[in-house]
Amino acid sequence: MKGESEDRIEEVTAPVSYGEEPRWVDGSEMDDDSSESTAPSWSVIDGGGDGGQTETGRHGFGSLRRRLVEKSKRVDFFDADAMEIEGVRSYHSKDHSTWQTLALAFQTLGIVYGDMGTSPLYVFTDVFSRVTINSEVDVLGALSLVMYTIALIPLAKYVFVVLKANDNGEGGTFALYSLICRYADVSALPNRQPTDEHISNYRLKLPTPELERALNIKETLERRSSLKTFLLLLVLMGTSMIIGDGILTPAISVMSAVSGLQGRIEGLGTNAVVIIAIIILLGLFSIQQFGTGKVSFLFAPILALWFFSLGSIGLYNLITHDISVLRAVNPAYIYYFFRRNSSSAWSSLGGCVLCITGAEAMFADLGHFSVRAIQVAFSCVVFPCLLLAYMGQAAYLVKSPESAPRIFYDSVPGALFWPVFVIATLAAMIASQGMISATFSCVKQSMALGCFPRLKIVHTSERYMGQVYIPAVNWFLMLMCVLIVAIFQSTDDIANAYGIAEVGVMVVTTALVTLVMLLIWQTNLFLVICFPLIFGSVELMYLCAVLSKIKQGAWLPLVFTSFFLCVMYTWNYGSVLKFRSEVREKISKDFLLELGSTLGTVRVPGIGLLYSELVHGIPSIFGQFLLSLPAVHSTIVFVCIKYVPVPAVPQDERFIFRRVCPKDYHMFQCVARYGYKEPRKEDSSTFEQLLVQSLEVFLRREAEDIALEGNLVDVDLDSVSVLSVDRRRPDNDLRTPLIQWRQQCGGSVTSASEEGGIMVQPLITTIGLLEEEEEEEEEEDPELEYELSALREAMDGGCTHLLAHGDVRARKDSWFFKKLVVNYFYAFLRRNCDAWEANVSVPRANTLQAGITYMV
Repeated sequence: MKGESEDRIEEVTAPVSYGEEPRWVDGSEMDDDSSESTAPSWSVIDGGGDGGQTETGRHGFGSLRRRLVEKSKRVDFFDADAMEIEGVRSYHSKDHSTWQTLALAFQTLGIVYGDMGTSPLYVFTDVFSRVTINSEVDVLGALSLVMYTIALIPLAKYVFVVLKANDNGEGGTFALYSLICRYADVSALPNRQPTDEHISNYRLKLPTPELERALNIKETLERRSSLKTFLLLLVLMGTSMIIGDGILTPAISVMSAVSGLQGRIEGLGTNAVVIIAIIILLGLFSIQQFGTGKVSFLFAPILALWFFSLGSIGLYNLITHDISVLRAVNPAYIYYFFRRNSSSAWSSLGGCVLCITGAEAMFADLGHFSVRAIQVAFSCVVFPCLLLAYMGQAAYLVKSPESAPRIFYDSVPGALFWPVFVIATLAAMIASQGMISATFSCVKQSMALGCFPRLKIVHTSERYMGQVYIPAVNWFLMLMCVLIVAIFQSTDDIANAYGIAEVGVMVVTTALVTLVMLLIWQTNLFLVICFPLIFGSVELMYLCAVLSKIKQGAWLPLVFTSFFLCVMYTWNYGSVLKFRSEVREKISKDFLLELGSTLGTVRVPGIGLLYSELVHGIPSIFGQFLLSLPAVHSTIVFVCIKYVPVPAVPQDERFIFRRVCPKDYHMFQCVARYGYKEPRKEDSSTFEQLLVQSLEVFLRREAEDIALEGNLVDVDLDSVSVLSVDRRRPDNDLRTPLIQWRQQCGGSVTSASEEGGIMVQPLITTIGLLEEEEEEEEEEDPELEYELSALREAMDGGCTHLLAHGDVRARKDSWFFKKLVVNYFYAFLRRNCDAWEANVSVPRANTLQAGITYMV
């Protein structure tokens, strides 16, 4: 069944759009009781007061009369998720002992530094393919350039500055974006709720900005929608470049490792090397479906052996051939290098930048480790081994400049060639594996935040939530890698393309970290200016150098970036328009009240879970089900699966419940919130059980609050102590999660966390305690007992998942470009992406769908 939803004329106060005054659209503007979702209502006994909630009334004792008669905020209620999601870490302090830090530092070698560790395979080869070695000054200049590039970007920028800009232990482009979005209203995602700000991980663990400069910047970003759009495009551009990096890293790493065979096996031509590289790539991408967990324990030892080999061979060459290359520590040789070679030296920057490939991984993979572990591994192992490797190659080149095209393998002692070749090939595959996995993770984060079409996600690990496999992305990467290797057939042109993807991401990171320094860190203005001036200028210099090689292969990452940027922005743009259309066309509660509690049809035992993207209000698709079905379920729950801009939502803050219409309607709204790095792995039966159990707790809590209100009305306000009320209702706000509320009342056992917070029991245990504590109250409350009995009877009838099969079309009066994007590009993506229920584990046997067209 497919029908076109009619336009309803409703009052909407400034909905979000790309050209209008910025304001969040979450449906509360048109909700009949939206005022209750943003601030509690008040009944002032003495006839005074304005119904507002002051800071004193919220946190301090405030007015006793107002505090005691505050009405219960029953419409929004935090609940807890009983399921222990395996691999979801507690986003508290990452303080580790010395041995734990050293163990983590060892593990980072296999995950974080594989890409950077394999760069000695091709850096000098690419540099001296553009510059002819005429004297040792050329070698010393190139070595000095490489040394200071590594010291400036990975060491100074990432190790000492960027790693501190993490989002509750998570790094990467989207982590920086979520950090900024939590401080200022700059996100383009339109489903934000005020209650999201009360999530534990949502609160910034950084100094609260007080300077006028930061406040002015914050207000400017929130006021101008063009800046919001620019910030989103900047993040999407960085994400697109990371995906492009995932294509180019396997190609150049494997090709560089295999190319060493040409100097050892006579008659082995370029075509044979290309075929071997393609076979390795096919095998590499074919095993992705099994996940990296089973072989990840081998990564760190292999890369540790690789770094040991780099350092040892470099030290051997340095002592054996020419130790005087240590003079390259003097940066004056960089000046001599450019003075001697001028334009060719500028061109060689495209090869020099390859020495810092993978530097972004130090920040992007932060969620798996700790800041201290990454700092220790780079400072104590990676940095010195890389310097020794490049120094050794430079010493060899001073004596044998003709070896530049095969410098790495020629500098390896003959007896060690085959062992080093095997280790180099394995290291190249591991480096490729790291970028492939990072691409999967990046795409998943984009999907969670509504910036990428929905694709099938397979979780390959039961212990680590970050290990995912996306089949469509995997085969696309494999196809692109094979085509690149087959077309270019050498690392020179691939290196030109590789540099743009790497430097582009670094430039985006520099811009976002500068914004974090201004808005959140409140850094001294001089230091803020120095950060982009020093690091940004170096990165822009490298970017200009690689962009000058557009015709030599640098066009490739630009094509990839443009393609993914268009896909991601088109999906985000269409999703925002669709959400605004749903908000505009949702069903009013007055209409349901006119129908009565039977909703104009027959109510049969069962629970109907109607999924929509609305966080407030009744979706219009519900009207289609009322018209199409001969009967509806006795209990209806409008479920919104929502991802919020935090890495993970604590389990005791997972659900928000809200009652829709009077009690005899048995209709509720539930928002299930997940972080952008969390998997949705539970099966439908587990999710249904958790939802029903949480709904029971919500009903009990609501009944208690109503009883409390009734008791307070009859009490002499002047004779009631504030302490007794506070003991009954901590924090004076029903937004307190149920488990924490029970703990403060002595309902369950608690223990202190590392940060002084409260570690709680799972919800199932708490529910059992609640049932024991309130068994007598149920007997005295027939209304609650009736509602709980109705819920259990509905659960016995089974759950049915009600889904909307929506089509999105631009209005007839829309401008041409909007029609082109929505009716063709966005519609094509919706038709070819996975069904929505595939990502929420909805069984097809218990699914009903209704068609609807959204006119945007």
